[in-house]
Amino acid sequence: MDSKDFVSNAIKTESRNFDEIGSRMSEVRNQRLLHAGIGLATEAGEFLDALKKHVFYGKELDTVNLSEEMGDIFWYCALIADELKIDFSQVMDTNIAKLKARYGDKFSEDKAENRDLKTERTILEK
Repeated sequence: MDSKDFVSNAIKTESRNFDEIGSRMSEVRNQRLLHAGIGLATEAGEFLDALKKHVFYGKELDTVNLSEEMGDIFWYCALIADELKIDFSQVMDTNIAKLKARYGDKFSEDKAENRDLKTERTILEK
């Protein structure tokens, strides 16, 4: 397959209902969540870039920068929490409950591969 065929085939699977997409994007809730989602991806990328430079290029690990990127990630999480009207403490508690259901008191690869998604979903929905 050449690149023109690839592009031609790929765009067949694109969501092209731009009026509906535009309508959904006119909602402030979706704008805020998209802003936060893009921000999370950007800040996670910056965190990984700093780590990459240390691991692969031998640069000194800049823990101040990593901490700053972590703070930026938290900032975007705060936007999500505000928009979804959720409490950080509850999210943390629920996350730990889900992980305890998955792993018990200790991580194992088997438990990571063979998850009980129904039980985890029940915990998340409480």
